[in-house]
Amino acid sequence: MRKEEISFQTLATNDALHIGYSDNDIVIVDSIQQFAIVSEAHVQMSAIAVCTSGRITGQINDQNIELRQNQVAVMPGNVRVTDLMISPDFNIKAMFFTTQILQSFLREKMSIWNEVMYIKRLHVISLSDDDILFFTCFYDMLKLCIDKGAETPFQGEVIQSLVRSAMLGLCGAMKQQLADGSNISTGAKSGNNHFQRFLELLHSSEVKHRSVKSYADELFISPKYLSVICKKHSGKTANEWIREQVMEDIRYYLKQTDLTIAQIAYLLGFPNPSFFSKFVKEHFGLTPVQLREKN
Repeated sequence: MRKEEISFQTLATNDALHIGYSDNDIVIVDSIQQFAIVSEAHVQMSAIAVCTSGRITGQINDQNIELRQNQVAVMPGNVRVTDLMISPDFNIKAMFFTTQILQSFLREKMSIWNEVMYIKRLHVISLSDDDILFFTCFYDMLKLCIDKGAETPFQGEVIQSLVRSAMLGLCGAMKQQLADGSNISTGAKSGNNHFQRFLELLHSSEVKHRSVKSYADELFISPKYLSVICKKHSGKTANEWIREQVMEDIRYYLKQTDLTIAQIAYLLGFPNPSFFSKFVKEHFGLTPVQLREKN
């Protein structure tokens, strides 16, 4: 048994894996049976895995899980998967995502994903017969698109559209399970309410580009405590949460609207277009105009 570091690089260079599709943001794995010899894995990206046969038990960040046929495992990025015990007939189909593409796909639905991942810590979702049919149809369409070959015009855009639709469907199943409230663990309770309120505040704020202190003040806690509970519950600091959300808003407004650079800067809470351009250059490596024009 061995430890495995699962990243875009290791997936792309692993000859034992059957990679159905791969780009800079998504990797689709058709079969992952060979990980039966892995005892522990560090998964850097967010992942969704559908168990097609067999059974696996283990822990995700020290939380016990069991995954059986026709169940879906969902994981945020940067998690430890340990104590794996896998049946001989186990197999899954999996998709791995960057944070960027996940936020782009879900937009305002990210609040559902974050509540499931970080507040409720619900990592296994059972599918109804209708859900299985729904996702099977999406997978069949996805496979047809992949099989046509990379030379097919707009293949990447079509694949991403199909994956996004499937992700929205999965978020619907997540929302229903949250509403049902059955078999959902709230995980660690200390600071949990404050962390949940921070995520709700962050997602609902039109202007997200604010200091940690401004969010902490609204929650009536100290900035240090806010950072501590964010790190404890998600592995990310409050600053990282804020920066990720700001970057996704920038990406959305530059690519999906006709607003000017100055209009976007003021809309997102930057003091002036110059400061906005500096932020974009620092975090994207491109000017706002270059980012808008980038395919």
